[in-house]
Amino acid sequence: MTAPDRTPALDRTPAPATSTPPADLLIRAAAVHTLVPGGAPQRAVAVTGGRITALAAEPSGLDALVGPGTEVVDAPDATVLPAFDDTHTHLILAGHSVHGVPVHRARDLDGFLALIRERAARTPAGEWIATTVNWQEVLLAEQRLPTTAELDAVTTDHPVLVRRGAYNMVLNSAALRLAGIDESTEVPDGGVIERDERGRLTGRLINRAVEAVERVLPRPTLAERIEGLRAASADYAATGIGTVRDCLVPVEDLDVLDAARAAGALAVRVRALVSGFAARTPAQVDALLDRMDAWRADGRDDARLRLWGVKFGIDGGFEAGALEQPYQGQPCYHGRLLWEPAELLAAVERVVGRGWRVGVHAWGDRGLRVLLDVFEQVVKRHPGLPPGTLVVEHGGLARADQRARAVALGIPVTVQHPLLHDGALTQQRAWGEERTAALFPLREWLDEGAQLSAGSDFPVGPYGAMVSVWGMTTRGTTAGVVGPEHAIGRAEAIALHTVNAARLTGEEAERGSLRPGALADLTLWPVDPLHCPTAELRGLLPLRTVIGGRTVHGG
Repeated sequence: MTAPDRTPALDRTPAPATSTPPADLLIRAAAVHTLVPGGAPQRAVAVTGGRITALAAEPSGLDALVGPGTEVVDAPDATVLPAFDDTHTHLILAGHSVHGVPVHRARDLDGFLALIRERAARTPAGEWIATTVNWQEVLLAEQRLPTTAELDAVTTDHPVLVRRGAYNMVLNSAALRLAGIDESTEVPDGGVIERDERGRLTGRLINRAVEAVERVLPRPTLAERIEGLRAASADYAATGIGTVRDCLVPVEDLDVLDAARAAGALAVRVRALVSGFAARTPAQVDALLDRMDAWRADGRDDARLRLWGVKFGIDGGFEAGALEQPYQGQPCYHGRLLWEPAELLAAVERVVGRGWRVGVHAWGDRGLRVLLDVFEQVVKRHPGLPPGTLVVEHGGLARADQRARAVALGIPVTVQHPLLHDGALTQQRAWGEERTAALFPLREWLDEGAQLSAGSDFPVGPYGAMVSVWGMTTRGTTAGVVGPEHAIGRAEAIALHTVNAARLTGEEAERGSLRPGALADLTLWPVDPLHCPTAELRGLLPLRTVIGGRTVHGG
């Protein structure tokens, strides 16, 4: 996608008929970038009944639609864009984390532990203490996780859960006891119960080992869950995000999302991928699908909340992604495959056989190769699958031959520069600088005709429309600029969050661009993101975010 032409254009929008009802909202701006192919920038946009009703090339071109109840926004220096999608994020985790100890603010372990100590001082003995999840230990001065001993020194009266992302935890002794984890605990397949060089537990659990903790954590009340989602979704909207594709929704949390929708607590649209990580047998996959089918039969999908499909994972992340070549300094370690290919094939076939879609996490090049082998067999055995039924989530280290296979199979790929931004130092330690710089080869993907869309993978990376655009166009990370040859242009990056994102969810007729009849999902920016200085782009926030004609941020 090229940058919109900013040269003046004749207003070809028909003058509104006198019988046209007044607009609910009219925005006059310096530019309205519709992202309609070949369309010139407009200067005014009108919204009625939750949809865009008209656009004009002159600020006064829609004044005939102003009525007594019309909200008129005069923003002569501002720019309108479609609302952005985050096509791979974790709203459920963000909602859980709203009330956690804010350790993401700490800069060293002393500060990290002090925040937990402060929470313990005002928490009744015996109650769990959990942290926020959006932080990286390499950004602490010590560049390491806390230990069980350090957490015990803070409090032995509370079980403490230090969580980083979805698949990494460190527990104090009280939490380990409640989870039933001791020196004799058997390590689950696809999980890690970490030990030090003397064979002692460190308190760290990785991947499927975290399930033992999930089973014993106290459940917050429904009201607490709804308020967490209210706060988290409002924060997404405050960054310009209008739709989230939540890629790890426990099936039981569909009811929580439904209740949040009914309470008017979802500031953004949600496209939910039910987590299939715990479904390892055909019976377990079928049980998951039975619950999803019941949701579909009840007609519970609407424009605000839709059930997209199922999420699986073929390999691990920064320290467990499956590689063809060994990890740096670990000649016998190639990461972890979480499925036998034949078993994943059987699971995916059960899902698509019920008419659902599948997104599969693949991070390393071996993981991506095995996943494409599986997808290729699914395509052969199920000819005529609707486009977008099979999706690669991340596709981090994608070799040229693998990119060619994905393009030939018509497999969409979701990419997340914020994930690379926060994780670059961790990944360099595990893979080295060369392979880390090769992650997310966006320039090549687009030039080769891939179906790409963009997101954050929060809580590993920060969510936000423009922090993602900044990252994809600069390749800036916590380790400095990595792989600058893979950078793309701003217009291309914006398209990955708008036009391409709506295509991924099958909603391009309704969202992703601004045209009469489309849903009024739009953002108003204080400067033009296509042309502002790069230094402004990273922290740029919208003046207003509008979803379905309703202002959910700003105003």
